[in-house]
Amino acid sequence: MSRALYTAATGMIAQQMNVDNIANNLANVNTTGYKKSKLEFQDLLYQQLRLAGATQAEGALVPVELQIGFGTRPVATQRIFTQGTLMATHNTLDVSIDGDGFLQVSLPDGTTAYTRDGALKLSADGLIVTSDGYAIEPHIIIPPDATDISISSNGVVSVKLPGLSDFQDMGQLELARFVNSAGLRSLGRNLLLETQASGLPIIGVPAEEGLGQLTQGFLELSNVEIVDEMVNMIVAQRAYEINSKAIQTSEEMLANANNLKR
Repeated sequence: MSRALYTAATGMIAQQMNVDNIANNLANVNTTGYKKSKLEFQDLLYQQLRLAGATQAEGALVPVELQIGFGTRPVATQRIFTQGTLMATHNTLDVSIDGDGFLQVSLPDGTTAYTRDGALKLSADGLIVTSDGYAIEPHIIIPPDATDISISSNGVVSVKLPGLSDFQDMGQLELARFVNSAGLRSLGRNLLLETQASGLPIIGVPAEEGLGQLTQGFLELSNVEIVDEMVNMIVAQRAYEINSKAIQTSEEMLANANNLKR
């Protein structure tokens, strides 16, 4: 009977983590470029009480085995990289990625992180940076006397300078994509890190070689659907309740067995 107690406990722990993941999705419903994640589960080991194919005393073969499982466990948080809704901001340094790809970000320790957050800013030196001040790769510097900034769909950054009628090119934004984007590690701050599971980044020009195109003056919103997450939360809550009911039932059966009198 104690087996049922521990088995139901694994279900409660798993559903608690499931609710934690749903809560994180809901908390980031307004986070720019956020991609929702879902929790995946696996069943645990099984105790084989009678093997299929075993021969009985009468010589007949057992057609179906008798086995008891020991519960479940979370094994992965699968990030879903579907396209989020685009929102117009009319900010010249805001860019959205329509399609596959990530902007490259230089971290202080020299590593490169990746983001879908296109809310870009200018540093005091005119360098294009993220909201946390991390430089975008490749580095692009905007002159202090620039009167207008243009970012094309293929990532060319150009500016309007006083006394010149045409826009002047300042640099080229590049995007990176991965064979397995779900294998990237989340750092927080809308940043992702390359791992062995994600594979090496494939760098290219936006709107070419399978990479998405950039749209100036827009931001990509989170792809979290509130209604879906609320439904998932209700399902997780009910699963948690039924597992707690299994523990209660097992405890009552143990109490009945303990109270048996001769």
